[in-house]
Amino acid sequence: MRRLNAVKRLSPSYLFPEINRRKNLFLEKNPDVKLTNLGIGDTKLPLPAVVAQAMAEASLELGTKEGYQGYGNGQGLLELREKICETFYPHLSPEEVFISDGAKSDIGRLQNLLGGGIRVGLQDPAYPVYLEGSILQGIQEIQLLPCTVENGFFPELSPDIDLLYICNPNNPTGAAYTRPELQILVDFAMSHQILILYDGAYAGYIQDEAYPQSIYDIPGAEKVAIEINSFSKLAGFTGIRLGWTVIPKALTFDCGHPLWDDYYRFSSTVFNGASNIAQRGGLAVFSKEGWEGIQKNISSTMQNARTLKKTFEKEFTVYGGEHAPYLWVHTPNRLSWDVFQEFLEKR
Repeated sequence: MRRLNAVKRLSPSYLFPEINRRKNLFLEKNPDVKLTNLGIGDTKLPLPAVVAQAMAEASLELGTKEGYQGYGNGQGLLELREKICETFYPHLSPEEVFISDGAKSDIGRLQNLLGGGIRVGLQDPAYPVYLEGSILQGIQEIQLLPCTVENGFFPELSPDIDLLYICNPNNPTGAAYTRPELQILVDFAMSHQILILYDGAYAGYIQDEAYPQSIYDIPGAEKVAIEINSFSKLAGFTGIRLGWTVIPKALTFDCGHPLWDDYYRFSSTVFNGASNIAQRGGLAVFSKEGWEGIQKNISSTMQNARTLKKTFEKEFTVYGGEHAPYLWVHTPNRLSWDVFQEFLEKR
């Protein structure tokens, strides 16, 4: 069997495994060192007790005749989709929400659905999956849209694309877009028939109402945007795997065919639905106790980001850390990997 040509186009190592490789090598040589891991954006705080309890009960119920469940609704628990709409999308229908095993998986499924014959625009810098997943689809036309200090981390938009990836708040810069900035994106997409794939995984960290938590807070967005979100960073589900994708019924292909129809058909072919146990935990997130617990965890995480930012600012210019727990540290005339290695080894 021939090797897939698209994989040959990828860099030899994905970012986060390389970080882990260097970290593990260092710890092997320095086993007594207590290392603070600033690598992949993982969560550290325990789940609210009510959330953990809900999943424990769901698991134990599987051992009873009355409580056992097999395959669930492939689109996800209706009650969970209703809670998501009630909390984030009051003007959308639960039917437009697809529960999944995480945002990363949803990105991959959407990339598969849209295929390799499209032109893609990416924020630069951006979450590596957008670029590398596009390469795996065989996409040849990929434009990197610089998001720099000089342009306020807002991309220089190109009309010569079919799909625009937007992560807001951004991983890795921590930048968040205001309502007028998001309106610019939506208006541009409508004018040039561009589909926005909007990753809102960090929206729960936004601290100011001037920064919308959803693209659908912007008029017209339901006609040009798919929104992906996740319980991973919102509720500490990185090891549990639960997320959702919103595909409005108003969103259509150029021919007028609803994108919802194709995604439903595609998803039901390749995915049997998220874990029933994980979904019970997700439902508990929206309880009074669960929501208060995750807000407390978010506040703690953001306080850590502010503390870390103050530390870095003693030597560097630092951006982010206001509406997402990401810091973008300016290290002029130095390679990022060199700075990484210095942070790793310096005591």
